[in-house]
Amino acid sequence: MVTARAHSGEHKYLAVRAYLADLVATRLSVGDAVPSERSLTERFGVSRMTVRQAVDALVTEGVLERAQGRGTFVAPPRADFEMRLTTFGEEARRRGLVPGADVLEAGTAPAPAPVAEALDRPAGTPMHRVLRLRTADGNPMSLEEAWIPVDLAPDLLDRGVPESLYAALRARGLDPTWGEETITAADATPDELASLEMRTSQAVMRTTRRTFGGDAPLMLSRACYRGDRYSVFVPLREARPTLVPRTDRSGATAGRPGRIPEGSPR
Repeated sequence: MVTARAHSGEHKYLAVRAYLADLVATRLSVGDAVPSERSLTERFGVSRMTVRQAVDALVTEGVLERAQGRGTFVAPPRADFEMRLTTFGEEARRRGLVPGADVLEAGTAPAPAPVAEALDRPAGTPMHRVLRLRTADGNPMSLEEAWIPVDLAPDLLDRGVPESLYAALRARGLDPTWGEETITAADATPDELASLEMRTSQAVMRTTRRTFGGDAPLMLSRACYRGDRYSVFVPLREARPTLVPRTDRSGATAGRPGRIPEGSPR
């Protein structure tokens, strides 16, 4: 039980934070307003700055969100996705969410140099390119761009964009077996803010994933996820030797990442 006054010796803002977190967990629903700063300063006998510090902490954690000129409200829960070689849709369904995708752009284009290099092709090689807005329970979650060499699946987009690009590759005998992904933090661009309907935060996570079938690169995907709606779950284990050695461009060890040894975890 949180008392109306912060305990002596305790950081005052922590008492306010605990009180608000308890309200969210036990009494409030998504979209409900939390008590005003004025009422919290009176309840706890603290300064408005202290109250704001407590609210800021919960906003940063994604528990609350501010709406300019309206107040502070309970935020929708974050989608917690595990780092696995699965699609957005598969991970969403595993967590009881309804995935969706709006195709923004789709077609064939010459590969820019960085894309071509990542997929072990010469610059300008024809690639299928798909740009989609991914949603969970109707809420915008990410913008996802995928590049796939046309020579691997010439008819990939003949009947429109498949619901699952991984499934479409598997149907053509191209089984995605492993991948590598990098994650960085960044600020969203104005176009990303609009597409993702971000109003209270500009923080996004950017990911770049290369998907392989055996030794062959099949797809390069780049995504921009809402930082206030998305978190990543990464299982950890004891350190083991690196499965995929990094090599230089000379190809002294291999021109592309080596095959994962048989029996190694993927």
